[in-house]
Amino acid sequence: MGSREEILARIRRAKQHGGATPSKAERQIVESYLAAHPRGPAPNFDADHLSRFIERAQLSTTSVDRVEAMTAVPAAVARYLRDQALPLQGCVSPALAQMDWAAAGLQLEARAARDADLVGVTGVFCALAETATLMMVSGAQTPATNSLLPETHIAIVPLSRLVRTMEDGWDLLRAELGEPPRAVNFISGPSRTGDIEQTIILGAHGPYRVHVILVG
Repeated sequence: MGSREEILARIRRAKQHGGATPSKAERQIVESYLAAHPRGPAPNFDADHLSRFIERAQLSTTSVDRVEAMTAVPAAVARYLRDQALPLQGCVSPALAQMDWAAAGLQLEARAARDADLVGVTGVFCALAETATLMMVSGAQTPATNSLLPETHIAIVPLSRLVRTMEDGWDLLRAELGEPPRAVNFISGPSRTGDIEQTIILGAHGPYRVHVILVG
């Protein structure tokens, strides 16, 4: 018996669950539960999806801009970077490579982020109004590093991809992708920690700033 199995066996004995390994009936109960995808608790809020998202984004130190169409996104990205005195170059998810970044004066390479990149531009799988959280899925067209490695993360969020709660996000993923990809990341504002003297520090484990451009 390996270390993992030995630890689990001791836990089962301590909990008086019978033998060292689960029975067939116990396994069937667990498999049935997982296959059913039961929804977890979700908050009730009266605000519409958009208002709730913007309110929660501001509380999490995420800045928000709005444009009418995807064609206006490159100019909005350039405007934000200039206003913040940030570099006009970086990486963009390959899924957004077809956009005319150069026309807006941007030098964005469609690839996964590298350690020297200060700006990363991505789309999202969807956004959760509940907590103004960006739901990101990994893949060849959507490298996870682009939202995690650069100091500035700019996320493009079509309003058609804005859902009410996290449970709605998981429902959408199962409906469209079937099985989750290798990684599903949830981003709620800039990276932060309070480990040092309980003082909030931004950018501890990821971007210092998150900027969302809502489209539609």
